[in-house]
Amino acid sequence: MNTTVNIKVGFDFICPWCLIGKRNLQDALAQLQAERPEVTVQLHWLGVQLLPSVPQQGWPFEDFYRQRLGGETAMRQRQAMVQRAADAASARIDYGAIGIMPNTADAHRLLDWAGRQGEAARRDALLERLLCAYFAQGDDLGDPVVLLAHGVAAGFERAAMQAELRGAGTPFRSNDVRAGMSGVPFFSINGRLTLTGAQPPSALLAAMRDALAEADSPRR
Repeated sequence: MNTTVNIKVGFDFICPWCLIGKRNLQDALAQLQAERPEVTVQLHWLGVQLLPSVPQQGWPFEDFYRQRLGGETAMRQRQAMVQRAADAASARIDYGAIGIMPNTADAHRLLDWAGRQGEAARRDALLERLLCAYFAQGDDLGDPVVLLAHGVAAGFERAAMQAELRGAGTPFRSNDVRAGMSGVPFFSINGRLTLTGAQPPSALLAAMRDALAEADSPRR
């Protein structure tokens, strides 16, 4: 019986639906663990830089969304919709704290490097710190000082991380993200079953069950 589920999650640090999707995935994984404790889940976080044109200093957050969505009313309506979904997923988002739309290239490079160090727990700790730092505290994830501080807090050596911070002039591109995979979050389960958007825990759990059942079925 197959007892391994490989999940690839495409995300960007500035996408609130990615934070919500992460919380929903955590809920689904807890349910899977309860019903199938023998199953091992391997998570792979694939960075997708949605806005590579953001300068090093970032853009004013609300100005960006007013222009993108067509005005103050549309921006507030979108924020309210996102906030409801975040509250339902126990994902903390404080729009009042966010002043900058940052360039996320270095944040992605840092997390990608952390994932190659072979300690998933520390990588996950860094991911969680950066997402919470942005959405709950308004930290500028384009600031190398901020990134290094969170990396150190997650247990990594400052000197080892320094080379990963190349600035906004070098966009981040993951070798594992195929052409067309620009909408985030997306979830690829065992390389075949793919879901897009901040799926509810029930949908993610069903996809993992299906992946396990497919892996267990005899080949014809």
